Amino acid sequence: MRPMAHHDASSAECLVFAFKDGVLSKLGHDLKLRVGRFSMDVADDASSVSATFDLASLEVVCARVNGADAPGALSRGDLTKIHANLYKDVLEVKKHPEARFTSSRVTRDGEAYRVEGALRLHGTERPLSATLRPEGDRLVAEVELHQPDFGIEPFRAPLGVLKVKPSVTVRVAAPKP
Repeated sequence: MRPMAHHDASSAECLVFAFKDGVLSKLGHDLKLRVGRFSMDVADDASSVSATFDLASLEVVCARVNGADAPGALSRGDLTKIHANLYKDVLEVKKHPEARFTSSRVTRDGEAYRVEGALRLHGTERPLSATLRPEGDRLVAEVELHQPDFGIEPFRAPLGVLKVKPSVTVRVAAPKP
């Protein structure tokens, strides 16, 4: 058994960025969300990675405007409504409470790592690959997830005049091994 480093929200971070779409998209907001509870194990030699994300802990951090955080742009009512839609309708958290990633191959390229594996989300497993790049004392990976590939119907308001784009960006950052 290889020595493993364990990370959670106290030492690492998992953010999700969702983007508005639709005829009335100017009335909506892009969103920055955070997974508040997760567990990630990385072999000390970075040869394997596994992670479990508690989807009930997904929370809205803030709205984003023109790619920048916009704290205060969402009312308490907006935050409550967004969370309810995510929990109940989009992610169906009671039925699918977690997401899991397990690597099948990790290769090093200089200071970066290429990780290949499988992501199980919303009851569907799909291959996933990412490059972990150094940023200061952390390794950071950003991946685009196409929600329909996992059987997730992106949020859409009645008549589809305001909706979330089918792809979201997930950013994971953890200390370098």
